[in-house]
Order: sequence, then structure tokens, then C-alpha cells
Amino acid sequence: MTIKEAQELVDRWIREYGVRYFSELTNMAVLTEEVGELARIIARRYGDQSWKSEDARAEDNGKQALGEEMADVLWVLLCLANQTGVDLTAELEKSIEKKTQRDSLRHIQNKKLMA
Repeated sequence: MTIKEAQELVDRWIREYGVRYFSELTNMAVLTEEVGELARIIARRYGDQSWKSEDARAEDNGKQALGEEMADVLWVLLCLANQTGVDLTAELEKSIEKKTQRDSLRHIQNKKLMA
């Protein structure tokens, strides 16, 4: 699935099942919430925090939840792009070009990354 196809799929779902998009402000808050949930999984799976004893995600160390939370973040980001008229394919292509021009030697020459 391309990014364009994903944006179209989310738009169809919203129109068929979601009635309408939440407001941009609400979706920004939801995006923040979803990023927080992803951060919680990463902090426990890869960081120093431990799982709460009652958290069922501890059984697989958050492996399944990690992908689920990433997909939730992507979903809301696609919603925001749709409702604000952003073509994420074009914007990602521009971002990659910008990073390539700006950072083409920066990371290769970063001694911290060579360790």
C-alpha cells in the first residue's frame, strides 16, 4: 500500500464508519495521546521502566502492542493530513530530499555513530 492509498483508505473509512473527521485540534490531541502510548511501550520494552504487574502487554514485552501503537499514530497522522489537504507522499519526498542535501555527510562523519 502506498501512502496515497493509505490516505484514501482512511478517508473512505471515516466517511463510511466514522461519520466525519474529528476537528483538527481534537485529532492533534489524539495524536499526542497515541504517541504517548507508543512511548510507554518503548520505555518498557527498550528502556529502563518495568511493566506493571497487571499489564497484559508484559507477557510478550510489548512486541504486539508496539506495532499496534505505531499503526494508531499513523492512522491519526493520515487523518490530519487528509483534513488539512496535505499530500504526505509529496511531503515525505521533499523531506527526504531536504535531509539528503543537509545531512549527506553529517551522519557519515559523526564519530559517535562509528562506535
